[in-house]
Amino acid sequence: MAAERLEGNPMTEQEQKAQVDNLIRIGIALSSERNIDVLLEMIVDESQRFTRADGGTLYTVSDDGKYLNYKIAQNDTLKIRVGGTSPVAVDEAVLKPIPLTVEGQANLSNVSAYAANTGKPANIPDVYEAKGFDFTGPRGFDAAMSYRTQSMLVVPMRNHEDDIIGVLQLINAQDAQGDTIPFSADYEDMVISLASQAAVGITNARLIHDLEALFDAFIQSIASAIEEKTAYTAGHVSRVADLTLRIAEEINRAETGIWKDIRFTPDELKELRLAAWMHDVGKITTPEYVVDKSTKLETIYDRIGTVRTRYEVLKRDAEIAALKKKNALLASGEGHSDEMAAVDAAFQDELKGLQEDLDFVVQCNTGGEYMADEYIERLQKITERTCEVDGERLTCLSEDELFNLCIRKGTLTDDERRVINNHVAVSMKMLSQLPFSKKMRRVPEFAGGHHEMLNGKGYPRGLSAEDLPLQARIMAVADIFEAVTAADRPYRKPNPLTKALGILGNTVKFGELDGRIVDLFVQSGALMKYAREALRPEQIDIAEGEVGI
Repeated sequence: MAAERLEGNPMTEQEQKAQVDNLIRIGIALSSERNIDVLLEMIVDESQRFTRADGGTLYTVSDDGKYLNYKIAQNDTLKIRVGGTSPVAVDEAVLKPIPLTVEGQANLSNVSAYAANTGKPANIPDVYEAKGFDFTGPRGFDAAMSYRTQSMLVVPMRNHEDDIIGVLQLINAQDAQGDTIPFSADYEDMVISLASQAAVGITNARLIHDLEALFDAFIQSIASAIEEKTAYTAGHVSRVADLTLRIAEEINRAETGIWKDIRFTPDELKELRLAAWMHDVGKITTPEYVVDKSTKLETIYDRIGTVRTRYEVLKRDAEIAALKKKNALLASGEGHSDEMAAVDAAFQDELKGLQEDLDFVVQCNTGGEYMADEYIERLQKITERTCEVDGERLTCLSEDELFNLCIRKGTLTDDERRVINNHVAVSMKMLSQLPFSKKMRRVPEFAGGHHEMLNGKGYPRGLSAEDLPLQARIMAVADIFEAVTAADRPYRKPNPLTKALGILGNTVKFGELDGRIVDLFVQSGALMKYAREALRPEQIDIAEGEVGI
């Protein structure tokens, strides 16, 4: 029956021309569709429409080539739509994959497996009268659903490399009056042509999907490489990407105000997501001891330990000096209790002073928001004290240690901050060398703009407001908010929401961030939703209805 061509109900010349026009139209649609689910559903819908088939099923060959997997199953009479864009997903427990081999031999008893194995179509006028195939499945379906499967057309889907990637099955062709008839030879040829176009469309869509998946995997591997260097940076990247997309989606949802006419397309959201994931890729070249500098004296190690050692030497020297004084008093016969007590008291005072100075140095080493002038003056006085180590007279603080401890804000020197800031220029350089597609061509621009400011005081290019695209402005807000609320920074404690909102407010006040985006982020509820999901409970010190700047 598979080789038989049915000549009944041939199409008129006018009908043939109309169907050719349909095939051209469908082929154009298939070649432009990139969503696999939409594409598969379109193939079945269009096949049913121009053959007037009551039902259609589309299978794809499994990755291992051993099965046909159900992807779309639908029937107009029974109002069944499974798979594709339908909310009803394919349940493999019900629509079980069809094996292409049975006991080591090609499965030729199942009509769909036959088409996949032989590459030949099967056009069957009535499955209840057909010989050579096992139609237990359709008959069981008919009994359960009070349906009557009659005519069936099963066509292999062969791509441009002559590989069979799936099977299209249509059931119950209908005439103009709605009566079930066999599929004519004309329709068979049309469906074979459509199946070939569909196979190429599926292959192209899969290729694009696989390339996107490969690129996403590449991005993840870069993030993993950064994580190997410094544990917090990869967490930062994923959180900034999350926040960036949350804000963009709130803009898409806005129905009033300045955002109501702005909508990001799915491709633009992909482009923005990719830029957010890649915005810190340049940090792969930044030295770990700068990225992770948790204290002012940290380089490869925290030099506060060396300072502590010097103070232990000073304490030892003070103790030795006190003991020598006591011995001298005893030798001279003046070692009365009052004199000995005075020596001990002076020794304890010196120890106390040394410990206070050391505690002050440790405090300055932690960094902070502001380093007062009197602190710097005290550090300079501390530096004047010397100790002897291995016969060499050393100051309590070296010139470089004093320089680092006098950092006014945070833990980085100006040179170290320039090294950190350079990661943006490196990111742009790396990204500009990648052959992004037309739809992704602005990824370097968006990623490279997340440290620019509206007032032109950002870096690396010092762009002004008119030069900053909306996407870069969104990412800048996400980057700042994540930075001030992150709980995994080695150089400071995480800020509570009240302080984080205050910082955001100041950045807007000083013309750094776009206040409209900050307002949307806060007022839409996206900020609190993120806070509940990503921040520690103790950081959320604002009630739901009290959030504002």
